[in-house]
Amino acid sequence: MKGIVFTEFLEMVEEKFGLEVVDTIIETSDVPSEGVYTSIGTYDFNEMVALIGSLSEEVNMDQGTLIHAFGHYLFSSLGKAHPEVIENFNNPINLLYAIEDHIHIHVQKIYPEAELPTFKILEKTDTSISMIYSSSRGLYRLAHGLIEKCFEHYNSTASVAYELLKADGTEVKFDVVQHG
Repeated sequence: MKGIVFTEFLEMVEEKFGLEVVDTIIETSDVPSEGVYTSIGTYDFNEMVALIGSLSEEVNMDQGTLIHAFGHYLFSSLGKAHPEVIENFNNPINLLYAIEDHIHIHVQKIYPEAELPTFKILEKTDTSISMIYSSSRGLYRLAHGLIEKCFEHYNSTASVAYELLKADGTEVKFDVVQHG
């Protein structure tokens, strides 16, 4: 997993829960990197699993809720770091439609070793999109948060429903309807 995900996660934890919580979760996670990440580095996904688990215990919040909140945070962070990606789209539906064929290609150029989820578009209208998220990591709640924040970025709202096609969350159908 790319280091930018780790650095942004720890920044979110510091912003929302404080530096002491960051130190605590790094200590209790006992991760091989000892919590030292660079945005361009690549780290074992299990370190993220450990950090999320430790955070969940430390702040007494469900892991899914924390991952979803991280999706919101990550959209804003990535948008600031790479505004050129978002600027190419004039609405959230078009941005979501372009994830696989445009955005992930751009991401692969920047981070060639990145293991990205796939998004298969099932149906798209001007105000809705249905797609299947697939990832061996099962971080569909992160995708859920990113999708919601995408609409907020465009000063819009949407209903985002998801259905687990595989119980472990490695394949999930998202149905998104824009409201305004």
